Amino acid sequence: MGNISQPTPVLLLIAVSSRYDEALAWAEQRATREFGLVLLKSEAFAFTETDYYQATMGEGLKKQFLTFQPLIDPGRLPEIKIATNDWEQEFAEQFECDEPRPLNLDPGYLTLAKLVLASTKDHAHRIYLGQGIYAETTLNYRSRAWQASSWTYPDYRREDFQAFFTQCRQAMRG
Repeated sequence: MGNISQPTPVLLLIAVSSRYDEALAWAEQRATREFGLVLLKSEAFAFTETDYYQATMGEGLKKQFLTFQPLIDPGRLPEIKIATNDWEQEFAEQFECDEPRPLNLDPGYLTLAKLVLASTKDHAHRIYLGQGIYAETTLNYRSRAWQASSWTYPDYRREDFQAFFTQCRQAMRG
């Protein structure tokens, strides 16, 4: 029988997507109030791999990654996903935009071995965490490189995204 122990703290990651620079800035401010200082922030990448969000978010989307210090307990992921869903609604109500969903927030976390994302949708590769939230391991880090799975979203396969995640790993190592 194994011993039950506390999990190793993880690096909170929030993917922020919008066509509005104001939304990216608002999300960073809102998340900083809740989770602390930004440790690393990516550039705002052009988000062109899918048109899935076009009907609700418009064209010309950008995606930016934010990570925060201090590290968190990975068991907080459901509460964080619920909070970020609420923030999306809060932004949509505060700012007049043409789209019904002007901001998308996708939280997850990084460890030295993996990148995990939260979701409200079940699928064969997702595990239920509680409170209506599921999680998936989107990327694994093996042989000094990020490894995708068959379900990994196309944008998370990008070299520039993965270069940022490698920076995050290096920051975690100290």
